[in-house]
Amino acid sequence: MSNDVTTKLTTIELTGRVLGALFYYAPSSEAAAPLVAMLRQPGWETQWPVVSDKLSTLAQEMMLESDSETLEQAWQRLFIGPYALPAPPWGSVWLDRENVLFGDSTLTLRGWMQQNGIAHNSEMNEPEDQFGTLLMLAAWLASEGREQALEELLAWHLFPWSARFLEQFIDGAQHPFWQALGKLAQLTLENWQSTLTLPVAQCKLYR
Repeated sequence: MSNDVTTKLTTIELTGRVLGALFYYAPSSEAAAPLVAMLRQPGWETQWPVVSDKLSTLAQEMMLESDSETLEQAWQRLFIGPYALPAPPWGSVWLDRENVLFGDSTLTLRGWMQQNGIAHNSEMNEPEDQFGTLLMLAAWLASEGREQALEELLAWHLFPWSARFLEQFIDGAQHPFWQALGKLAQLTLENWQSTLTLPVAQCKLYR
């Protein structure tokens, strides 16, 4: 395996685990709380494996508080409800004409996972195409050295909708930590996409 491939896989493994957990678990949870604490302390930006001149600004923004809601309240509003989510984190909401969960794109992803021997273990009965779940799956494939499956996951099942999702997530986040996290995910996934050898699937978006 070449050094370029090793660097690519290592970058996706590290960044995918961090971002995936933060887009999936509550910020006070055992899985996410240490990561939130890390990102709200100065210095992490010098260790982030995706280089960008925006990182220092994002690090400063993540330390800010909101005047209107706590970090946990903002997470509830963004990921749980009870009101309509500003940017639903499931692929089929963007890819299905009816904007539904478990749409055709979810079933296609499920079939692909079965073909590749990948089990879906969700603690919260989430569809397979939840944004954080897909980032953590990408990290796992990278850690296993499964470059072909990793590229298929990204090019066919994540990148067709993730840019639009992140744009609307940032617009609706309102809390500085979540806005900055969305921007960090943007620049990180742009880096991932720049290393792909597969073309990203062209899909019509319905949001």
